[in-house]
Amino acid sequence: MKAVRFHQVGGPEVLRYEDAEQPVPGPGQVRVRVAGSAFSPADAGLRGGFLPIPITLPHIPGYDVSGTVDALGDGVDSLSLGENVIGFIPMTADGSAAQYVVVPAESLVRAPQRIPLADAAGLPSVGLTASQALFDAGHLQAGQRILINGAGGPVGGYAVQLAKRAGAHVVATASPRSRAIVEAAGADEIIDHTTVSLLEAVTEPVDVLLNLAPITLEDFTALTARVRDGGVVVSTTPMVTTPGDESRGVRAETIFVQPDAGTLAHLVALIDSGDLHVEIARRVPLSDLPALHAQAEAGQVHGKVIIVPPAD
Repeated sequence: MKAVRFHQVGGPEVLRYEDAEQPVPGPGQVRVRVAGSAFSPADAGLRGGFLPIPITLPHIPGYDVSGTVDALGDGVDSLSLGENVIGFIPMTADGSAAQYVVVPAESLVRAPQRIPLADAAGLPSVGLTASQALFDAGHLQAGQRILINGAGGPVGGYAVQLAKRAGAHVVATASPRSRAIVEAAGADEIIDHTTVSLLEAVTEPVDVLLNLAPITLEDFTALTARVRDGGVVVSTTPMVTTPGDESRGVRAETIFVQPDAGTLAHLVALIDSGDLHVEIARRVPLSDLPALHAQAEAGQVHGKVIIVPPAD
């Protein structure tokens, strides 16, 4: 099969589009014929050796997958051959930047039917991150106010939709490039962080502050003052410590996305009911993945990009 692998950590130049042995599912695993893989900045982190996640070289990146069950390992009775699925692959294992990938059956759920199968790879990790940040960490409830900093990114789009659907008042930051997407997602207020100070623009207290964007500790700490007593600060950016305020009962939570098939199946149901929209920026062939990594390093990748492997 064709795959993109790196045999040593480093820059985008270590990625190779090459032949690799087709994987065989073990007990509790299934093999998926990949329809789509999704690029994530964490893929670049693994490739560069910046993330403390143990991998075996050579390594195939890509931990979001959509595709069709192609082979079943022993003991798998929850899925069937020919079934379309999506999943969040354990980051220590070989990923989906290939024609085939082996995945634990428990990590997969049935794919949404309302959107193209390849595009469904854009859901798992970012959708789970948004849900876990809002509800598991943030305990967001109807009637609360939430500030989402970085709402124009892939996680932000789901966070805005899910928060609005939960009955929250959503204040979101967005650049002019992403404003239309954030508006369509349902944000009640949109702050253009490129022209105004976020600290000055947020005049009313919020119950939840969700940070999804690069931010300095100084700015993050100052923004925490806009969280009401007893509120929570949630962040997906572990490079900066998430600030809280014990004196006011403001909790601090840092999110590292976790597999959760039940939540993922719920998100799929929302897509099929028309209550959740999947936004895909573009699609590129698997052979162009090294170039995509180079574009990301140059800051030229915006939105969720789907990688499509060649047909057999």
